[in-house]
Order: sequence, then C-alpha cells, then structure tokens
Amino acid sequence: MTRITPDMAQAPFLPDTVHKRDIFSETISGELEGVPDFPVVLRKLDGVPAYARPIAWALARKEIRALKAVQGIEGCPMLVRADRTGLLRSWTRGTPLQLAKPADAAWYRDAKRLLREMRRAGVTHNDIAKPQNWLRTPEGRAAVIDFQLASVHRRRGQLFRVMAREDLRHLLKQKRAYAPDLLTPSEHRMLAQKALPARIWMATGKRAYNFITRRLMNWSDGEGTEDRIERDGPTLRRALLAHDQIRDLALATYALPAHGVGLYAFVETDLDATALAALTPEPRPELIQPVAALPRHADGSPRMDALSLIAANRLDELAELTAADPALAETIAPIVAQRLNLTDRVLRR
Repeated sequence: MTRITPDMAQAPFLPDTVHKRDIFSETISGELEGVPDFPVVLRKLDGVPAYARPIAWALARKEIRALKAVQGIEGCPMLVRADRTGLLRSWTRGTPLQLAKPADAAWYRDAKRLLREMRRAGVTHNDIAKPQNWLRTPEGRAAVIDFQLASVHRRRGQLFRVMAREDLRHLLKQKRAYAPDLLTPSEHRMLAQKALPARIWMATGKRAYNFITRRLMNWSDGEGTEDRIERDGPTLRRALLAHDQIRDLALATYALPAHGVGLYAFVETDLDATALAALTPEPRPELIQPVAALPRHADGSPRMDALSLIAANRLDELAELTAADPALAETIAPIVAQRLNLTDRVLRR
C-alpha cells in the first residue's frame, strides 16, 4: 500500500474529471503533480452554497476523522490532506457493486474482513446499504468509499455494536441481491432482524430527513433518485407521446451543480432538438435529447441501466456495462456521442 509522504501531502492537485456535483460538494478525480500512478479524488467544498456550507463541512469533518482512523486498512481510501478547498483522498480503482455483481464467496469473505478491521479501528461506515459505496477492485478484493456518514467510536458500547451490526447486515443485503445462494442460515436470520434503532430511524428520522432534503431543498442523496420522474414525468409523457412523430421516451435523473436533481429526457423521434423543445410542456426537463432509437431489453422496455449512466455521464461504469454486450454498445454509441450532460468531461489535457 502506498504511504502518504510529506511531499505528496503538499503536491498541487491536478484536476482531471468531475464525477459528481450536489449541494454539499463537488467530486473531482485527478492526480498529484510529480506523483504518477497515484490517482486521487478531491471532495471540493469551496463552491458550496452558503446555506449548505455548515452541513457540508460537518459531513466533511466526519469523513476526515473516519479516514484518519482507517488509514492502513486494505480497501479503505487514504486521506492525503484537508484544507479550505476540501479534502483530498486516494482514488480507489474498482467497479461499483451494482455493475460488478460479485457471485463468488471470496469477495464476500474479503468484505467481511474489511468490516472487521474497521470495527477494530472503532469505525462504522453507516452508508453501505448503497451498492455504489462498495467496489470490486481489479484484483477481486472488496473496497468501500464515501465516508461522509461514518462514525468513529472511542467507546465500544451498545451504540457502536448496533451500528457495526447494521453495517454487516447491509453487506448481507448486497449478498442477497447478487449471490443469494451463498447466504448461510445465520445470515438469513440476521437479514430478518433489523436493529431497533434502524426501525426507529426508518419510521421517524428518515422521514424528516427526506422531507428537508427532497421537499425543501429539492435534493436527494440517492444516486438516480426517481423524485423528479414521479413528479414531472406523467405530464411530460402524455404531452409528447400525443405527437405522431414521437415514438417513445425514457426519463432519467442526474445531479445538478449544487442545485439538486435534474431531469433528462431521451426522446425517440425524428424531430430535431428545436422542434422537440417547442412541444415540451412546463415544467420542462433540464435536458431533452432526441434519439433515433432507444436501447431496449428483449421485452421492448428501455434499457434504463444504460440510459441512467448516460444521463449522469458516468462513462466508466457505462463501459463496464457494455463490455460484454456489443449490440448495446452499438445502439448507445450515437446517444453517448450527442449526450447533453457533460459535467464529467476532462478538464485538463
């Protein structure tokens, strides 16, 4: 494992690709000047809106504290530095779980090893119910990212034990999703027994959290949240599909730069963008892309897995998805070439 030297901690950050923007931070990958073969990622906070800054820095402080505590654990990011710009950590190479879909027992054994070592360090992640926070590395090992909600516990009391158990239970939920045949009887029992604090949070705190973030701030921490689709989709669908030159449409969401969630409409039509925009009712999607043909499953339904990645401009994950499906790659190539969300384009040549 690479060690962070004083020279590395002081080296200028060279930005390369913007991966995500939300009201709490901007995530940019790149490298350190003069330090090849050590990719890093910056959680940039100096552009956060004033109203979100206290929460953004509270989350950042939690992440900084947790990253310091897990230094040296294989599969956890390394903190390079933290300053007024934000926090800089190592970039973990790997495929998100929803794309890797590990079915081998070795990955889940390594993931349990990782959680055990984090527990020994007094750290609970608290956000690994999201498959995108788990990675399968090129070596087939387990890794975790995004420690914004992690907790560092000086005392290993009841709260720590409950939160550590919930981390393990959330790992087992991933195992149930991607390798259910590997679950043991005791793991099945654990999955059926959600901890009392978790039940209370789902019934109370999470509802308040969702109301504040989604209703008041028009933001959600879910990757690809469906809120905008549910709210604006029906009206948009009725209006556009009434036109005889519009064959179908698919709706996806993406993160707006510090302004919440944007709606991206892929419209299967021969109309050009100007004509299509004139037909689109209010409230309009932020992005409307005419396409000759939508990618489809065998049953004819749109391939939302691919379209959602295009909408979010998550091209690395899209490459993983299409690697074993040349037909899909060919269908989406013109859509990718004309995509409208370019927020993760290369910044430095």
